[in-house]
Amino acid sequence: MVTQPSTTPTDRIQPDGDRRAAPGLDSHAALRANGNAPRPPIDLRGTIAVITGANSGIGFQTARQLAATGATVVLACRHPGRMAEAARAIRSEHAGATIDEVTIDLGSLRSVTAAASIITDRHPHVDILINNAGMIGGPGWRTLDDFEACFGVNHLAHFALTGLLLDRLLAAPEARVVTVSSTAHRVARLDPRAWPNPTIPDIYQAYAASKLANLLFAYHLHSRMAAAGIGMRSIACQPGWAATKLLSSSPRSLGRRASMAALRAAGAIIAQPAEDGAQSLLHASVADVPSGVYLGPSRWWHTRGPVRPQASSTDSRNAQAASLLWDLSIELSGVDFRLPDG
Repeated sequence: MVTQPSTTPTDRIQPDGDRRAAPGLDSHAALRANGNAPRPPIDLRGTIAVITGANSGIGFQTARQLAATGATVVLACRHPGRMAEAARAIRSEHAGATIDEVTIDLGSLRSVTAAASIITDRHPHVDILINNAGMIGGPGWRTLDDFEACFGVNHLAHFALTGLLLDRLLAAPEARVVTVSSTAHRVARLDPRAWPNPTIPDIYQAYAASKLANLLFAYHLHSRMAAAGIGMRSIACQPGWAATKLLSSSPRSLGRRASMAALRAAGAIIAQPAEDGAQSLLHASVADVPSGVYLGPSRWWHTRGPVRPQASSTDSRNAQAASLLWDLSIELSGVDFRLPDG
């Protein structure tokens, strides 16, 4: 069992997706195929989709649009009150929606284990697991398990959750694991052993490293499934520049506050609505795309536009680094992620 060291209030992490759900958004009963045009209605009744960070931003938009298809949507969020508000918003829009709510703190592996146990008890299979929730914190922020916060929340918790739900994923006829990365992965330093405990805290490098870790995990999961002859798909995606709460934290130093302010100002002009950012996640969840693909917006330097397959960095395709990260993640999380015959 993972131990849970004590922290001070200023060390507590703040994952994106645990903010107030935006009410009153325009509804689309059908998913949009490319971010622009409506696509024919999709019937996903009988499908069970688990989404982390599902009570605001792209997670909430993905949840509400999957609910419109008839899928059972499991909201997995840190803040119960905000999660309940998001569930009410979805039900008010889609009266027949089947919504489950599971509290999960991705900054605590103990909480991840408990949430996975609840999902396993309540649902016989998981058809779609969307590892969405992400955060960018301040220098020196740590998880309750004492890992660098971006690495712990954005990668390690999702690695553990996927492993803990593996039996339920394998019970589905054509399950998908959707891992949300970012174009920020391109500027990360490829040094997986340093990511959990960097010697020089840098919030931007930490975030970029966690997004590179997401891709290494998604690709390596695909490779291991292919080697084991498993039909489950592992699909990575990035939402472009979407208007979310990711930059809502307030770093202490003046220089970092200025950098964040500049990014927020640029985002106010460039960022697309969260509903549009969610199209990459929806495409990865329901479109006929192969395992091992990386999806994202195709225009404006991949910040917006129709969702298309795209190339990720050379480092993200480093098989040796992916294997090292996989083994390290098993060691740190305590989740022995074994695929059949793998």
